[in-house]
Parts: sequence; C-alpha cells; structure tokens
Amino acid sequence: MNRFMLNETSYHGAGAISAVVTEIQTRGFKKAFVASDPDLIKFGVTNKVTDLLDQANIPYTLFSDIKPNPTVENVQNGVASFKASGADCIVAIGGGSSMDTSKAIGIIITNPEFEDVRSLEGVAPTKNPCVPIIAVPTTAGTAAEVTINYVITDVQKKRKFVCVDAHDIPVVAVVDPDMMASMPKGLTAATGMDALTHAIEGYITLGAWELSDMFHIKAIEIIARSLRGAVENTPEGREGMALGQYVAGMGFSNVGLGVDHSMAHTLSAYYDMPHGKACAVLLPTVMAFNAPATGEKYREIARAMGVKGVDDMTQDEYRQAAVDAVKQLAEDVGITLSLKGVAKEEDIAQMSIDAFNDACRPGNPRDVSVEEIEALYRSLM
Repeated sequence: MNRFMLNETSYHGAGAISAVVTEIQTRGFKKAFVASDPDLIKFGVTNKVTDLLDQANIPYTLFSDIKPNPTVENVQNGVASFKASGADCIVAIGGGSSMDTSKAIGIIITNPEFEDVRSLEGVAPTKNPCVPIIAVPTTAGTAAEVTINYVITDVQKKRKFVCVDAHDIPVVAVVDPDMMASMPKGLTAATGMDALTHAIEGYITLGAWELSDMFHIKAIEIIARSLRGAVENTPEGREGMALGQYVAGMGFSNVGLGVDHSMAHTLSAYYDMPHGKACAVLLPTVMAFNAPATGEKYREIARAMGVKGVDDMTQDEYRQAAVDAVKQLAEDVGITLSLKGVAKEEDIAQMSIDAFNDACRPGNPRDVSVEEIEALYRSLM
C-alpha cells in the first residue's frame, strides 16, 4: 500500500500572496503568528505579506528567532512566543528554515508531550494535527510548504535530525515567484540544486513508484530548463523554479530520499554549510555511486536534463550522460563541486557514522556502508 499526502490547497503564480488574506478570513482565523527570518524582515520581503495583513486588519505577532539551520532552542523560543501571542494559525514566510521551525512549533503546541523537540526525531507518534500553517516560500528549493518533513539542528551534539510527520503538512501553500525575486544568485543556485536533488533522489529512492515518478521526472525537466534563468533573475526562470521545486516536493515527501541528503545534513550540522549547497556539491558524486542500482532510470533523467540521443546510448553511456548533465548545470550556476577547505580530516570518520544513521539513508537505492560514505566524502576533499 502507498500513501500520498499533499496540501489541502495551493496557489501558484505571480500575485498569489493575496490568497493569504483570503485563506485566513475564509477559515475563520482570528490572529496569525508570522514566522520569518531576520534577513527577510530586514530586506522587506516579509512585509509583502504583513502589509496585506495590515490592510485587511488581521492582527499578527511577528517571530524572527530563526537561524539558517534552525536549532532546538529556536523551536523552544518559538513555542513560548506562540503561547504568549494568542494566535490560532501560523503564516510561515521564508525558506526551509522558517517552515521547518514553524512545523516544529505547530506540532508541539498541539502535542505538548514533545516539547523537548528531540523526541520528534524520526516518525514521531503525534496524535494531533499541528497548528494550521499557511506557507509562503521565498526560496525555490526545499519545497517544505508541501512536505511532511522538517529538519532541526541539535547544536550540542553537532547533528541534524529529520522529523517525518503527516500531522505537520501546511494546510495551504502559496507559491508566488515574486516572493523569490530578491534571492541573490548564490542562494538561488544552491536552493535550485537542492530541488534537483529532491527530484533525482526521489525518482531513484527505494520507495519510488509510478505516481511519484510522474512528479519527479517532470520536476527534473522543469528545473533543468529553468535554473539558469532563475539565477539570472528572469521572470521565466523564477516562475519555472517556483513550480519545479514544488512538484519535486509533491513527490519526495511521500517516498523519501537517499544518502545525498544524509551526507548533506551532516555537513550542515558540522560546518553550518547551507543545505542546498551541500546537496549540490554531493549530487554528481552520489549519482555516480548509485548508478549500478538504478536500472534504466538514468536514461530518463538524462532525457529530462535535455541530453539528446539517449535512446541510442548504452546503459553506461546514458548513466554517465545523466551525471555529466547534472554536473554541468551545477557548474553553470556557480556551484563548486568540492569540499576542499570545508570538511576537516579529523571529522570525517564520525561524520560518516552520523550520515549512515540519518533517516534519509535507508531510502538509498544502493546499499551503502559507513566506509563507503567515508570514501564519498574523501573523494570531494
């Protein structure tokens, strides 16, 4: 049996943020808890939504104690702030960090037995849906607005932990490319490659099936043709990436990922490396490692990436073509495919163990050992 979960409602396209007000009013919410990171507030991105709330006379509390890799402490502070606010819904504005923090806050408010945060790791046995979340992404990468996953950093233990909970999915996603237009090139590239990683890992993961394949192969196609333009801030590129990353999220949230994400989570936990960049650096190398366990799927990945003549290639040729196309896209958008100067020799052994124990690793299509993960890390140093 396969289960598939998506938002109750989603809005797409330029100007979609007007739906935030409509949804709050239609659903009868009285006060919003707006969660957004400090930079988005500083540069006026959050205001695009809060100005609409002001115009509609919808009261709200603004919470901004959110880090790029949100921590247990961020969540606990958010829970205290939500309790004091009197709000009955959450409007999450930002990338994966704002949304992951919001999901954890919303889950703990309705399931207070998990207030330690750490007990939410893995598939937590929560009983109640989280506080209703209206998610407004400002990056085209994580697709957290449509997933049942979130990731929190345990600073004390230098590790990220993945939480998978059907109760945390936002009720509404508002995917407006205008909210992403202020992203700098580097962030656009990194989050875009994160979206591509979601699509590719979701397509080849052990849990993949025909319904998820449909989303993932289309997402690869959209991202491959849109990311370069998005980095140059073209309207077409932004629009394409806003859609492509969401479509990827529709798939991978329901079937899982693989060892690329396991290793990326560990890099972020140890070095505070942006998640999207970590995924991007690892992707071609991990794809090459996984190739023997992917059947004919790399042919379709190569085709979706725009490679010509794949039907005339041997299996080895189209597998290499898929890896090369991903590598070329990463290089074209300015991603350096190396961990030199980032990963430290003395950390590699424990990092490899942590990556092996990460919740995403069991979905990898090829069995992988701690020693093989260590070799993958070292190959990029």
